Amino acid sequence: MADDLGYADLSCYGRREYQTANIDSMAASGARFTQAYANSAVCSATRTALITGRYQYRLRCGLEEPITGANDVGLPPEHPTLPSLLKKAGYGTTLIGKWHLGRLPRFGPLQSGYDRFWGFRGGALDYYTHQSGIAGTHTEDLWDQDVPIHQTGYLTDLLGDRATGTIAEYAAGKQPFLLSLHFNAPHWPWEAPGDEAESRRIRSLVDRDGGSMKTYQRMVLEMDLQVGRVLGALDSAGIANRTIVIFTSDNGGERFADTWPFTGKKTELLEGGLRIPALIRWPERIPAGRIAEQVGISMDWMPTLLAAAGAEPDPGYPLDGMNLLPQLTASAAPAPRKLFWRYHYNAQRALREGDMKYLRIAGNDFLFNVADDPLERANLKERQPGVFERLVADYEAWNATMLPDRADVSTGPLGYSDELADHFGVVRK
Repeated sequence: MADDLGYADLSCYGRREYQTANIDSMAASGARFTQAYANSAVCSATRTALITGRYQYRLRCGLEEPITGANDVGLPPEHPTLPSLLKKAGYGTTLIGKWHLGRLPRFGPLQSGYDRFWGFRGGALDYYTHQSGIAGTHTEDLWDQDVPIHQTGYLTDLLGDRATGTIAEYAAGKQPFLLSLHFNAPHWPWEAPGDEAESRRIRSLVDRDGGSMKTYQRMVLEMDLQVGRVLGALDSAGIANRTIVIFTSDNGGERFADTWPFTGKKTELLEGGLRIPALIRWPERIPAGRIAEQVGISMDWMPTLLAAAGAEPDPGYPLDGMNLLPQLTASAAPAPRKLFWRYHYNAQRALREGDMKYLRIAGNDFLFNVADDPLERANLKERQPGVFERLVADYEAWNATMLPDRADVSTGPLGYSDELADHFGVVRK
């Protein structure tokens, strides 16, 4: 899983400035989704849905946009997760990289089904100092299991090192495994290989005055290099054909991301904030070069992987995601479905059914055909009032089944008008 990668940031999705050869190879040898969505327009909410297979709004931690230190919330250890259910089925489970679902002592990967953890617990980390604050602060956030550690090196490379070593260990032990490799790339701060001086210069990890398109390109390409190393480790171990590999992002793109042909960015329920790249490779079962038109979402990966492993969900926690294997392995027609979102900032809400999407932002209502109008420009609510009214009613009925929104959650936009010139009118409250 990449962090804040835009829909078109991979060359197999249209990026022209560089070639993500290793990730593209997954599209060539597996399936590429054209209508994949994140569960949220921000990271920890999507990660809640990914690990539980359920709408994040069913859990208190899923209401945070994202989880911060302000509220002591996290993923409840008693809640079944993808790793905990696969562990019951005999799988080894490891998380390498970003957790961002709550802090110790109450919350953590080892408390939620992972046997092993090597990575960071918060939402962002400097690529060189491995601190959640600027250089000189005591905010290092790198862990081996529940023990804080110090290690030098560029974080994307360290995560790749750890992942390839973990694959070799599992293969040598002939144990089936789940490896969750959650990069922080290309999330801010904007630091590429060779940019160690930036980690000493920046005045904030958010890095308002840093970065460039070239820096972003180098960050993405370094992540692509590490994905290539992971694929190579599977080949070397002789297990590539029977191993499922998924690549995706936690939400839509940020400042330097390419989200074409969509508008909107991270923190917005426009397509650019939600539509993400998603690739899956399973040579034994998924035909090479498949284009998957099925509408999918982050919470679908849990039921899909449970089905592939012959594992069962917990009946006490019904899944909201769908098993995608029929569309991927058996050429089943795309299944119709409704997907729902809400985002606290600007009271955003959205529903997609078929090609139609209901969207509300700051009290303004829209109806779009996102197939014919991916830029979400032509508001059809007056031309198709029946469709608009039905989707609004469907949204209200769904929302009544979720936890109510709260005034005290962490939330906000991508940036304000005094920080980002293209966000004029977005003012601090």
